[in-house]
Amino acid sequence: MAHAPSWLVQIVSSLINIFALLAVFLTLFALISVLERKILARMQNRYGPNRVGPFGLFQPIADGIKMLIKEDIVPARADKIVHFLAPVLIAAVAILTLGVIPYGRNMTPFAIDGGILFFFAVGSATELAVFMAGWGSNNKFSMLGAMRAIAQMFSYELPLIIAVLPVVMVVGSLMPDRIVAAQAQYTFGLVPRWFVFTPWGAAAFILFFVSGLVESNRTPFDVPEGESEIVAGHMTEYSGFKYATFFMAFAISGLGVTLFLGGWHAPAGALEFLPSYVWFFAKLSALLFVYIWVRGTLPRTRIDQIMNLAWKFMLPMAFACVIAAAVWHYAGRGLRGWLWSLVVIAIVYTALSILLDTRRKFAPRVYRFAE
Repeated sequence: MAHAPSWLVQIVSSLINIFALLAVFLTLFALISVLERKILARMQNRYGPNRVGPFGLFQPIADGIKMLIKEDIVPARADKIVHFLAPVLIAAVAILTLGVIPYGRNMTPFAIDGGILFFFAVGSATELAVFMAGWGSNNKFSMLGAMRAIAQMFSYELPLIIAVLPVVMVVGSLMPDRIVAAQAQYTFGLVPRWFVFTPWGAAAFILFFVSGLVESNRTPFDVPEGESEIVAGHMTEYSGFKYATFFMAFAISGLGVTLFLGGWHAPAGALEFLPSYVWFFAKLSALLFVYIWVRGTLPRTRIDQIMNLAWKFMLPMAFACVIAAAVWHYAGRGLRGWLWSLVVIAIVYTALSILLDTRRKFAPRVYRFAE
């Protein structure tokens, strides 16, 4: 298109990016849906999907056909417009946030200067979509589930965003590509200088990962959804393909790879010969596996435990990561800075552990029944 008008080139380029993004992540979504069930089955010593196709690999196709042809039931008293727009907004948020993540060398669909800011600005619309789903359903259980979901999502957005601030401070940019470029060096050509290998980076990554679990309503923080219960929170009155759109959440994992795990860079200098996108999707797959592992291991937590963890522990630790990153930076980013930042993290963690007295706060409840 060398001789085409510039406006036409921009439109065609954007369409190619959009279709490539949708094709890759819709395929990944289908693959993860069967792999998650297979992995959970292996962890729980049972069979996963094994009827459709060899080893059950065609199960996502069967599920997709079922979702598409399943009857779309809308309650008679529901606000039909709001009920319809909620899953559309969820899908739009997922697609837009995926557009600013660098998937490989020169493989950012939409490279903008404030990519991290754009990610969180657009991602915050998820709360609005969840509220729309609960309100538009005109169901008191859906509304209660939506309010509970919004409460915990607001609570965990604060540590999620603050955990990102140390990376932005150290790099001095809100552009994901520059954040990845800042993690390109290797010590002795072997050990990568990813931010997760610093004390403040490791702590911020754990906070980011846990907050991501809550934001995507994953186990053990799936209290609003309660997937093993009859009432599914804000999704109670949804069926068919509308229901499926509420489960598209890869963006948080992709941003975690970009911020803390070196993005598309290889784990060792000698492995840089492999295509950059291979390393990105390998790291993304590892994080998604841990998501599945946590789901198959931990029981659902109580809502009071979730809120206590957010406000009393994770938020102060997120601010501690900011201070530790500043100490690491001004101490020269060497061994001395590494040790001093570790001291800051250790002091704050120990102080919070003593002040909160978690053994008493999170002790098992004793239930007494009438004779």
